[in-house]
Amino acid sequence: MGYLVSILVLSALIFFHELGHYTAARLMGVYVEVFSIGFGKKLFSFTKFNTQWSISAIPLGGYVKMKGQDDSDPTKKSYDPDSYNTKTPLQKMFILVAGPLANFILAFILYFIIALGSPLAIAPVVGDIVQDSPAAHAGLQKDDTITAINNTPVKTWKEMAKIISTSQGSLDVEVQRGGYIEHLVLTPELKEAKNMYGETIQRKMIGISSAGKTFRQNLTLGECFTYATQQTIFASTMIFTGLQKLVTGDVPASEMGGVISIVKITSDAADAGWMSVFFFAALISVNLGVLNLLPIPALDGGHIMFNLYELIFRREVNEAIMVKLTIAGWVILFGLMGLGLFNDINRLVG
Repeated sequence: MGYLVSILVLSALIFFHELGHYTAARLMGVYVEVFSIGFGKKLFSFTKFNTQWSISAIPLGGYVKMKGQDDSDPTKKSYDPDSYNTKTPLQKMFILVAGPLANFILAFILYFIIALGSPLAIAPVVGDIVQDSPAAHAGLQKDDTITAINNTPVKTWKEMAKIISTSQGSLDVEVQRGGYIEHLVLTPELKEAKNMYGETIQRKMIGISSAGKTFRQNLTLGECFTYATQQTIFASTMIFTGLQKLVTGDVPASEMGGVISIVKITSDAADAGWMSVFFFAALISVNLGVLNLLPIPALDGGHIMFNLYELIFRREVNEAIMVKLTIAGWVILFGLMGLGLFNDINRLVG
């Protein structure tokens, strides 16, 4: 059941991405010949709105085939009024950006739905305390609830950790203990820690771990909007930064995952409940949006670069150069997909 949910989630994310392209193309007066979920042999198709809608055998992507635009052969062009090629560079960039934009919008909607469902948060309740740490010297105890730091209210463990990591000097920590409020003064220390990318960093800490107690956040509509916005921005920043660290070598290529990882994570999320499915679907949707903006000719980002060139220099990219760059783009894309698949298989074997 979990793997079926994974396929459905992936197909839905691809559908929304391609729907963004389709909608923008129609708005710009471009004739869309085919709207396909998947590649290869067509399993099912029908014609509606003068477009062939199809589901194909390999559910690893999708495409919108516009008149005058063919990634497999960039030399196939049409200069009819309803062709992609006759549109201005700005119009074409609007069509290209619309796919990734649809992924970001979908992620926001999913995060908003999660917020409406009262998402879980970790309470700022103290678990274990490190010996000879600032927390131990100040007298913090197991099961203490931290309610404020320097008169700033604290509701979640995440809020507390952020205040500590960005603090300057000593802290006035308000603690709820056995029905009473106490104030403790301590000074965080710089310690080595691991960030989400596995890098060793210096972080201000006070020497406590979470007790693992959670609670549901009852958010207003305004807070739901803020939650969805923050989560979408955080996911986008995280993925952009992760890609940057992969390119610079700060994160090893072995950490890269492929379609098997996506299916497995989504399947595990399905076992945990629909809110988990929505959360990971939102994250994968942002991932699709970011990856498609990379300046690789086989992706939306590569085509955007071609149109930026045309906009700046008032001429199209040389056809021979475009063909070579497109081939190189496909080689890079299949290489990355192969690397992700190789890593996935290694993890499964391990």
